[in-house]
Amino acid sequence: MFATLKQIFKPTNKDIKKRLLFTLLVLLVFRVGTSIRVPGTEDVTSNLGFLELINTMGGGALKQFSIFALGVMPYITASIIISLLQSSDIIPYLTELKNQGEVGRHKINKVTRYIGLAFAFVQGYMFSFTFLGNSGTPMEYMRIAIILTAGTAFLLWLGDQVTQKGLGNGISLIIMAGIVSTMPKMFIDAYNALISSGTSTLFIGIVSFSIFTLVYLGIVVGMIYIQISERRVPIQYSNMTRSSYGAKQSYMPLKINSAGVIPVIFASTIIAIPTTIAQFIKNDSFSLFAQKYLSFSSVVGFSLYIILIIAFSYFQTYMQINPKELSENLQKNGGYIPGIRPGDQTKIYIKQVLSRLTAIGALFLVIIAALPILFSTFTNLPTSVTIGGTGLLIVVGVALETYKQLESSLISRSYKGGYKRLWKT
Repeated sequence: MFATLKQIFKPTNKDIKKRLLFTLLVLLVFRVGTSIRVPGTEDVTSNLGFLELINTMGGGALKQFSIFALGVMPYITASIIISLLQSSDIIPYLTELKNQGEVGRHKINKVTRYIGLAFAFVQGYMFSFTFLGNSGTPMEYMRIAIILTAGTAFLLWLGDQVTQKGLGNGISLIIMAGIVSTMPKMFIDAYNALISSGTSTLFIGIVSFSIFTLVYLGIVVGMIYIQISERRVPIQYSNMTRSSYGAKQSYMPLKINSAGVIPVIFASTIIAIPTTIAQFIKNDSFSLFAQKYLSFSSVVGFSLYIILIIAFSYFQTYMQINPKELSENLQKNGGYIPGIRPGDQTKIYIKQVLSRLTAIGALFLVIIAALPILFSTFTNLPTSVTIGGTGLLIVVGVALETYKQLESSLISRSYKGGYKRLWKT
């Protein structure tokens, strides 16, 4: 890693250094925008509840009710919906676009953005009612909704600029920047609660804070290990010998956590729907039912949350990786798994391997998602202090992908340099 960072600042890699600086500048603009409050509004002083995930991804923008309060979550929601519609073949037009290659992906991305902005406007209008109450006029609600929608549109544009002129995926980096920006405050709150509060002796406070920090770092290391872990299924091609590839074995890599963070977002959204409805209909009995049985802090709600994460892990994995398609593509290209017959047996074998890997990945997601809930339940620390969680998983995933992209770019440059030297000689 340090060798890679050292190569960035070499004189021959000035363009990469410019891309890095451009990315940092865009993230600085995003951070400044999270502190610009929507005119005529105040900070949200109440507990956000199920909206805490959106607030975390936006770097606290929702709590401050800034122009970036919605962040890029409307676009993420639209992307998930479009992916579901493509995979289930509900809308044939989207399926056709999926099979059109680069042109189709460009059109799908355009449709996703329009739908995301529509979601942003609806969410902005709802948030204006939720956080401002009934004291405003219809034009005031409309103005706030338009400002929040414009904030989301601007973030999407910034994300595109980073993708084209910077390093990594722009939208993912904006989400990561929002989450990372809340971490210093979390450690400061933990320090104040464990050491400066005076509730325990100085020695016990220091030991407790040290344990908290070590556990946090241990969770990060565990996330990195799971995210990069994969099962390599050996592949042999009947029309090519091993010597054709320099005696290198071909593999089909299957990640342990192929579903990523999507199952947790799905499960959180479904659990949050009754609470959202309860806030709008203002029915005491329904609100009490949602709080008692469908909240993360209740036994029933927590159990349902875990079950949904496991179910969506399998659903998302098999949506991304189709054993039947993999088997057919292998057979078409003359490939096979040693010891497994092509066709149905290959499909069954891939399905079995994928099912076992998904079980481990789902267990990993359950632990990560349950840690902050259990931590807040059994400790007296402030709600801002937590361990694990969806936000940290997103940060680790985006950081790994960005680092891989940077590393592959530097490696390709070294190969090009080698080719030039060979040509000169």
